[in-house]
Amino acid sequence: MGTKYVAIPPDGGWGWVIVAASFFCNFVVDGIIFSFGMFKSYIIEDFGETEARTALVGSLLSGFYLIAGPFVSALSNKYGFRTATILGAVLGALGFGISYFAGSVVYLYLSFGIVGGVGFGLIYVPAVIAVGFYFERWRALATGIAVCGSGIGTFLMAPLSTYLIENWGWRVALLVQAGIILICAVVGLLFRPLEPTLVETDEDEDEKKEMNDNQIPLMTKRMSKDLEMPRSASFASIPENGRLSLKEKRLSTYSQQSCPPPDTIKNGPTALNHDDDGYLAVPDLNPVEEECNGGAILHKDLSRNNSTTLIAKMGSRRASRIRTSSECSNQSSKKPEAKPMQREDIYFTGSMQRLPQYTSRTSLAYHASVTHPAPTENVDGSFEETSSSIFDMTLLTSPTFILLCVSGFLTMMGFFVPFMFLTDRAKDGGMDPSLAVFLISSIGITNTIGRIVCGLISSMPGINALVVNNIALTIGGIATIFSGISNDVVFQYSYACVFGLAIACFASLRSIILVDLLGLEKLTNAFGLLLLFQGIAASIGAPIAGAFKDMTGSYDPTFYLSGGLILLSAIMCYPLNRLHAWEHRVKSPVP
Repeated sequence: MGTKYVAIPPDGGWGWVIVAASFFCNFVVDGIIFSFGMFKSYIIEDFGETEARTALVGSLLSGFYLIAGPFVSALSNKYGFRTATILGAVLGALGFGISYFAGSVVYLYLSFGIVGGVGFGLIYVPAVIAVGFYFERWRALATGIAVCGSGIGTFLMAPLSTYLIENWGWRVALLVQAGIILICAVVGLLFRPLEPTLVETDEDEDEKKEMNDNQIPLMTKRMSKDLEMPRSASFASIPENGRLSLKEKRLSTYSQQSCPPPDTIKNGPTALNHDDDGYLAVPDLNPVEEECNGGAILHKDLSRNNSTTLIAKMGSRRASRIRTSSECSNQSSKKPEAKPMQREDIYFTGSMQRLPQYTSRTSLAYHASVTHPAPTENVDGSFEETSSSIFDMTLLTSPTFILLCVSGFLTMMGFFVPFMFLTDRAKDGGMDPSLAVFLISSIGITNTIGRIVCGLISSMPGINALVVNNIALTIGGIATIFSGISNDVVFQYSYACVFGLAIACFASLRSIILVDLLGLEKLTNAFGLLLLFQGIAASIGAPIAGAFKDMTGSYDPTFYLSGGLILLSAIMCYPLNRLHAWEHRVKSPVP
């Protein structure tokens, strides 16, 4: 037998505070990144630079915040979400603050682009994965609310940046943004570590991977069958009188986070009796989880005198014996923090119902199966070990993943171009500047709506996330190519709305598509490598588009390039399902 620490999401409670904190971090990071186009023309005028060289300032910011993602994941695993977020806020604020003294765009490449970009990566990654760490049943909803901060931030930051620049200049506007970024350090304090539960498991990895109904732990199995336990139940709903009806569904308040009543454990040494009304008398419960090193405790204080404790045991029909408090007192009470990168599903932002691993077993069994702790001699998880798992290059031998990476690379090359040039093109075409500035805001608000709608659609049974993504990118690419036909206000705002909806699908469905095509066990590795490819693409896309403007004197070719790249990326993905099926047949030949 072996033991492992398993993080059981509370599915509420402090998790909603995490959602609010993540919302604010997304609001700041994406809002500032997508509103850089407001600064571009003023920097060009101040330094007498070209479109291409100036666009590189903003591209480095967006590129490095993606490139830093895998490294930040390893850093967060080692030192926690709080430390990473606070460090990122300080670094980002420093980069923006010293940009006030810039004497050239080269200076801004370093201060604004690289330092600011790495700082943003340190804020963004913890904000995204912390939500998934705290939610199970409501993960899709919680993540959807959190990432809506991106669209709301874009909606508000574009006009705010314009107002600051027009009244105090672009340098002061950067100082104000530096102050806003620094607030993320305070918000980062809300990322409270999640304490894991120590459970016993069979050491046979094959049994852990192929756990069937006969291998589900007795306590969770009995709870599901006899007590009609839903996955979302928790200690919070236990009545104050300490009595639970065996006949009512509210007895299902015993959940994956808690132990079942001791009399549900066969041959257990402790029993609780029913009263005449058919109620089970339950002693005062303390939901605080504790563990004894070497032993295994799921929850403490099952009795008023704290004399008994239960362990959760996976892969066995028999629950382990109850340990007394005197046994536990002789062992260390230090509680390790749950490590996010030890979970296979940490990057998954969709509905858990899409995962066969989740729907085919109990909640506790699922969490144990997707958690792979570091060895006991390295319980805190090393930076090098986590990084090596993220950058496992064997995935590059998969034709499916290679095509997905190339497609994502092309998408990101065209992704930031409209944000960078749309407002300036509208002004050049004669649109009122006070109206042109809200084009980016329109992208932001429709992006918010699109993420919510896309999340709902992807949760529906039978919906193919790849097909939805391909259709959205196809529409977005075609719309971008033809967006310069007319400079009419209604036409330009319509294009902005269509583009916002299209990129919302792309941003929302990345992790879901990776799981559908490559499997949950490869999600962390695939997502990390994909961020690297997309970060490089984001760094070079807008400058290349800017060079087209410098050569032709018109912004239209920049949108031809952007739309063409996005459309091509969509077309490349249409045969991806067939390629995946072919690859699966080759690797798993029928005997």
